[in-house]
Amino acid sequence: MIPPRLAPFVVALIVSGIMSFLVSGIATVRALGPVDGFLGTWMSAWVIAWAVAFPTMAVFRPIVERQVRRRLAAPPAER
Repeated sequence: MIPPRLAPFVVALIVSGIMSFLVSGIATVRALGPVDGFLGTWMSAWVIAWAVAFPTMAVFRPIVERQVRRRLAAPPAER
């Protein structure tokens, strides 16, 4: 089991992996089209993208969450 204190990093790892996988795939196919060696090129791009995306998400996610919480309207008082 994963200790609860590591949950934010595990979430950042998974979400950044999925997002970088999809975005790098779209960018690679748009740049190269369906060429020989596409999959290898995409995977190389993905590894680099994930290496940037994970630490970026790990650092900025808590900052963004705090900013969003500050800007949310307070829930209406119960009657």
